[in-house]
Amino acid sequence: MSREAATTASLLITAREAMEQFVDVHVDDDGALSFRHDGVPCAIQGIELVEGLAVLSLTCVVAWDLADADVPRQVAERAGQGLFGTLGAVATDRGWDVTLRYAFPAEGLSVGALRTLLMLVVSTASQVRTDLIDAG
Repeated sequence: MSREAATTASLLITAREAMEQFVDVHVDDDGALSFRHDGVPCAIQGIELVEGLAVLSLTCVVAWDLADADVPRQVAERAGQGLFGTLGAVATDRGWDVTLRYAFPAEGLSVGALRTLLMLVVSTASQVRTDLIDAG
């Protein structure tokens, strides 16, 4: 196993340990983690951008196929409230799909610190989902 692969594998093990207390975590064939939090599917991947800079990337699919034409305004408004991560809305043939993405250097974080950080992002995604679904 290369040093890069060992580093990202170690990050993903720590992330799995951090999230297992709150959600059922599935380890995909490529080592990525997937889980659901309050109906929001999420995935965590580990990558080394350059030597010495390993990051975790968390993607949450907040909502999909939303028919409300006001979704981009709601997403922009919510994004301006200073949350962890970047909200995005993409128009599809079936409506609007909304994601929340967050990438951060994670090497050296304890399980507890990583748990806090990941749950801040995941909880935000779940709250945005509730807000969008309730508004629609």
